Amino acid sequence: MITPTGKGPSPITEGPQCQAEVDPLAVLRAPDDPPWDVYLTGTVFLDIIFTGLDSAPVRGTESWARGMGSSPGGVANMATALARLGLKTSLAAAFGDDHYGEYCWDALEQGEHIDLSTSRTVPGWHSPVTVSMAYEGERTMVSHGHEPPVEAVLDPSGTPGGTPRARAAVASLTPGRSAPWIARAAERGTRVFADVGWDDTDTWDLAGLPDLQHCEAFLPNAEEAMRYTGATCPRAAAHALTEHVPLAVVTLGAEGAYAVDRRTGETAEVPAIAVEALDPTGAGDVFVAGFVTGTLAGWPLADRLAFAGLTAALSVQEFGGSLSAPGWSEIAAWWREVQSVRGQDPAALRRYAFLQALVPEEEARPWPLRRAVPTIGFRSA
Repeated sequence: MITPTGKGPSPITEGPQCQAEVDPLAVLRAPDDPPWDVYLTGTVFLDIIFTGLDSAPVRGTESWARGMGSSPGGVANMATALARLGLKTSLAAAFGDDHYGEYCWDALEQGEHIDLSTSRTVPGWHSPVTVSMAYEGERTMVSHGHEPPVEAVLDPSGTPGGTPRARAAVASLTPGRSAPWIARAAERGTRVFADVGWDDTDTWDLAGLPDLQHCEAFLPNAEEAMRYTGATCPRAAAHALTEHVPLAVVTLGAEGAYAVDRRTGETAEVPAIAVEALDPTGAGDVFVAGFVTGTLAGWPLADRLAFAGLTAALSVQEFGGSLSAPGWSEIAAWWREVQSVRGQDPAALRRYAFLQALVPEEEARPWPLRRAVPTIGFRSA
């Protein structure tokens, strides 16, 4: 087991946003490639995060938080995680024409360099909002929003074929619903990676996920995988899922992750990195982003799992969803720091040795790293 060093950074700090210093697909790029590495669509929320709470809010009392930040949330968590890992990311979403929507648009397009050419601003529609309160390694969220007008979501990509050309797409499957863009993307050669939300109907029927047949990979957590397959252990569930999708990845919480590739017969299991979790918001999105990155780069299955687990572990040491997504500076700093700590398990270090050829060569910044938390309200000079 890798021994982590230090705690996560302070929730409100100063410094520039981390930008991608590494192109993980550099050696694979060719002139006739799709314009985007990853396409995704969904709802963008404005996330307002309160940090530094000593406990959960108590009914009838007022709680004061020692810190507060704001950032785009919802599908923006996944888009930001992908972009910070160096993937050319295109997001199709509806944005409100209020200040919140303008802030989220600017934060994603200007701050994270995410393509929003297939997104749109919807007149008269206000942005969905989530307030998140982080305490004791957990979080409580309250959200508010309205469905955007029908004309704003009929074709969220705004392109004739339904989606822009991309190497991959990330989809969140909804039990009992089909999203036509997923089949269209797969028909055009896009590799679709899917996760799933909790089945509120308690049906847990894979037939209720019709778009799974168009997916390259399915990444549920252990509880979801076992409920969908009826298996009594998550590893057996992963094998059962490969009857429906070529690649099954089951996250095991503190135990790590397990994956089965039906096409090659390969299996892999990588333990989790033990860290002090400050806020788990967005960790699942970061895990998927890390796995997509490694898959598109052609890494071995075990390396993909290790990288996904590492990025997720780094993310839970910061507060917020998209705010916590690590970039290559964070990854490089972690890799150099853990190698310098005496008593590390040599076998555990070898598990992450593939990072040596990837991380930036310049001297890493001190660990733990600190990143700015954007706040709404300040005006430019």
